[in-house]
Amino acid sequence: MTSHLPRWMAALAVAGATLVLLPIAGVLTRVDWSDFGAQVTSPQALTALGLSLRTALVATVACLVIGVPLGYVLAVMRSRWKAVLRALVLAPLVLPPVVGGLALLYAFGRRGLLGGTFEALGISIAFSTAAVVMAQTFVALPFMVLTTESAIAARGTRQESIARMYGASRTRTFAWVTLPALLPALAAGTVLAFARAIGEFGATLTFAGSLEGVTRTAPLEIYLQREIDPGAAVALSLVLLIVAVAVVAVAYRPLTRKSAT
Repeated sequence: MTSHLPRWMAALAVAGATLVLLPIAGVLTRVDWSDFGAQVTSPQALTALGLSLRTALVATVACLVIGVPLGYVLAVMRSRWKAVLRALVLAPLVLPPVVGGLALLYAFGRRGLLGGTFEALGISIAFSTAAVVMAQTFVALPFMVLTTESAIAARGTRQESIARMYGASRTRTFAWVTLPALLPALAAGTVLAFARAIGEFGATLTFAGSLEGVTRTAPLEIYLQREIDPGAAVALSLVLLIVAVAVVAVAYRPLTRKSAT
């Protein structure tokens, strides 16, 4: 297929690949392999990695629970406000993470829109592990919404209409008709949301802070170690890089199989 490409386009493709691969190579050249095992299994590293994995998994589940219905609504919605709603929902994709953190703080912080209500109930969200999950969900949710909406828009709702015509309830139609058809897209959306959640930094730092064992995730630990122990920061960076590559490979595997058939 590449034989049909203009030479200038191939040259630009090589430049683009180089732009991505060179920084990865830079990380690999900085890893102290003799001390790699000790650096990624230190108490601080294991605590940060464990917290990242746990919170990212919870955030991914939250993205599934609320992102799939939201994506479905956007796909079938017929309103002049649809474009506005979609833009607002997908804003975290392009919003600077620190701005997202401030937004969460002003909504759920102690002096935020709902913070006073939660405080009256004895619930403190900001600068807690729950704040980490909320920050990760905030930035990862658009991936699930966009994946679901695109899948619904591509296949339409004809099968759902037939099921409803034969008397199936809305819930039964969604469970037995819509959901099975969406599984490949949902699998891709899930792994992408997980990858975005586990790599979240700016919103987490702003809304949750950096408390060891409570809110200091792996990206925050890397930022801290960059000044204290650059070698440990590089080792942790490589771990997250491996996770990111694996997640993206899994996410696009269904698409590769589909295109091959």
